[in-house]
Amino acid sequence: CSGWSTAWAFARRGYAEALVSEQVLRTIRSGLLGRVALAYVEWAGPRSQRIIVDWTLVRTPADAQAFASKISANFNPAMRRTSISGALRYGTAFFQDNGFTSNRRVIDISGDGPNNQGFPVLQARQKALDEGFVINGLPLMTREGLGARFAIDNLDDYYRDCVTGGPGSVVIPVLEWTQFPEAVRQKLVLELAGT
Repeated sequence: CSGWSTAWAFARRGYAEALVSEQVLRTIRSGLLGRVALAYVEWAGPRSQRIIVDWTLVRTPADAQAFASKISANFNPAMRRTSISGALRYGTAFFQDNGFTSNRRVIDISGDGPNNQGFPVLQARQKALDEGFVINGLPLMTREGLGARFAIDNLDDYYRDCVTGGPGSVVIPVLEWTQFPEAVRQKLVLELAGT
């Protein structure tokens, strides 16, 4: 299995584990509405986005487990490139007419490098912020697999300066894949708590 497919598999597993964790479920239950609408989209180039799990209302542990199971199914790591701007533009549009009304809209960006294709990232970020989105980031700063040769130092700083923003936005760097589930858990709890 290549470094790229390993990274995508770790990312999916990390999100699935975090979503069904007691800490995240407790935070969902104790929130203002006691539920959250989630979707899981993988992205790469400017027009390379793939909906893995469409918008789903999560209220109960069974809802979370069903969502997590869908994340883990049908894995195909064929996408390449890093267009953070494409992901942001797609993400803001993906909220339109999704069937849910929310008091907070959050886009999470997990990636292993800077924007290297497509629309300028600062413009895409500003447009999302102007529309009231919060953008959180999990910069993947691991050094394993094929991605190691493209890794940049201080990717977390790049995410803070160029990618994330909005009230209570967070950047949680992932230095080793074993840290990924905990980083996702921490990020989800902060988002759901609305800090």
